[in-house]
Amino acid sequence: MESLKELYRIGVGPSSSHTMGPKLALKDFFSRYPGIRSIRAELFGSLAATGKGHLTDKALRDEAECNNVEINIIWRPEVFKPFHPNALTFSSQDNEICATYYSVGGGKIVREEDKDKKEASVYPEKLVGNMKRLLSYADNEGLQLWEVALRFEGDEILSYMKEVWTVMKDAIRRGLDNEGVLPGVLKLPRKASAVHERAENSSAAGKSLLSHAYALAVSEENAAGGEIVTAPTCGSAGVLPGALYYVMNEYDISEKKILRALLTAGMVGNIVKANGSISGAEVGCQGEIGVACAMAGAAVVQVLGGSIYQVEYASEMGLEHHLGLTCDPLKGLVQIPCIERNGFAAMRAVDHALYALVGDGRHKISFDDVVEVMMETGHALPSLYRETSMGGLARIYGV
Repeated sequence: MESLKELYRIGVGPSSSHTMGPKLALKDFFSRYPGIRSIRAELFGSLAATGKGHLTDKALRDEAECNNVEINIIWRPEVFKPFHPNALTFSSQDNEICATYYSVGGGKIVREEDKDKKEASVYPEKLVGNMKRLLSYADNEGLQLWEVALRFEGDEILSYMKEVWTVMKDAIRRGLDNEGVLPGVLKLPRKASAVHERAENSSAAGKSLLSHAYALAVSEENAAGGEIVTAPTCGSAGVLPGALYYVMNEYDISEKKILRALLTAGMVGNIVKANGSISGAEVGCQGEIGVACAMAGAAVVQVLGGSIYQVEYASEMGLEHHLGLTCDPLKGLVQIPCIERNGFAAMRAVDHALYALVGDGRHKISFDDVVEVMMETGHALPSLYRETSMGGLARIYGV
């Protein structure tokens, strides 16, 4: 498994796969081939189908402008590369230089020549991509999951988690302050501020809406191109901070424990990255919102004193209850249904955690089983339900 720094990426929205990834790919291309003054960028599959709504072209043009390079963007939504639906090829105008990249989710990019290479791992092979082995290791060593992360990544990972949490909190606070209409043709009004005010002034039962409001705040900031943290993606960036900010205030949790919870959540997300997918274009929104809910449930159990087995149970529920979730954003924007999904997933994560804490962690379906089923389900979904704007809500409201 890669470092948690690769999972939690600090950057600007609205999409980790369609905005952050392509920008990083072009930046890498320029670093390898300096001196180019004019290039062609061909976008394929999902990247081309919903790229305009995700501001892919703006991200590429901004990066090209920073390097004083002219860029011609060509959209090929009907062409799907076999390795991954999010593919892009850069070439010089005379075709002497050509390179293909894949944006595989969470802001991560893979070069064509590296697609068969194993990812660099900071964790032992016996822990890679498997919750069962991770739990066994933690149990044998008497460790919590966050302590496993700390053992193999060192104290500096806690420093990075502090930076991550600061960005998450800032996004919540900005999102609660900002009002008005989000950018884009949908003219969608922000709701986080209003939901927060209603929740603050409601009965005890309505207080749980605060987690929803916090998640909305981050998700709306992401939709507006604000700074957020992929957790595990931009499109699902509100779930984890929404749930954690809520329990921090509700249960008076210290920041030190929040940082540890981020490590625990990160271990859950890393398992899915290593053994599944967090790309909406590959497996649908179950790989984004579902994984985010699993991570958030694990984090909440951690801060409320649960065992590693209760952590696993909350994670399993978070992913299981989102199986089959399609990725069909209207107009390709990370707004409808994405923003509301963040809010509801944050609330569900808290519910999953509280439910897991009622028992002793024993349950029938394992987290590893659900990751496997998520991949089967995602690959069985027709491509029109995987971030192509050809099916579901996106088809009804047109592209």
